[in-house]
Amino acid sequence: MWYTPRMSAAQTFTAGMAEKLGLDEKWIVPYGRDKAKVSVEALKEREARGKLILVSALTPTPAGEGKTTVSIGLAQGLQKVGEKVCLALREPSMGPVFGRKGGATGGGASSIVPGESINLCFNGDFPAITAANNLLAAVIDNALFYRTTRLDQNKVTWKRVTDMNDRALRHIVVGLNKNGVPREEGFNITPASEIMACLCLAEDLEDLRRRIDNIVVGS
Repeated sequence: MWYTPRMSAAQTFTAGMAEKLGLDEKWIVPYGRDKAKVSVEALKEREARGKLILVSALTPTPAGEGKTTVSIGLAQGLQKVGEKVCLALREPSMGPVFGRKGGATGGGASSIVPGESINLCFNGDFPAITAANNLLAAVIDNALFYRTTRLDQNKVTWKRVTDMNDRALRHIVVGLNKNGVPREEGFNITPASEIMACLCLAEDLEDLRRRIDNIVVGS
């Protein structure tokens, strides 16, 4: 791929990433100088699938090396012997980042950068999932207030989410005002939301919509 002196750092990074991944540069969306997103539309041009290695569980060492460090090290090793490798890691949750567990960007020579940016919100995916989840929660409470639903207020199973281990919000009561319907509620952590599950399992946008349409919020 040709790089010109007039290309910005973001353009150079985008071009290099596209080349390494074998993607058309039009599908790469840069986020600053060192991060980028890949458009879901790129799936339409994908070639035959390769082999998948899933690191699903590992007991960390006393120093903290676990799934992330092993996954990064494995990708580095495969690349070293000439294999074409793409590593996919989950976005760290804010709760563990501020707790004893810490961040989730590997360790030592097997780490990904920029660690601080990755651990602290990254490209906005978690906030988007949180907003989508809590929008549905707000719609449910609005429907209960205006009595436009047959849902039993005591049998609503849909919970709000926040990307933080906030113990005080696990079990709460909402609707304690003149514009609310009092009921027991609670917050889960964002990665445990059904919206997150739908996003992770979806094959494409149509499949994502189908999965979200099938969500059960109560009885």
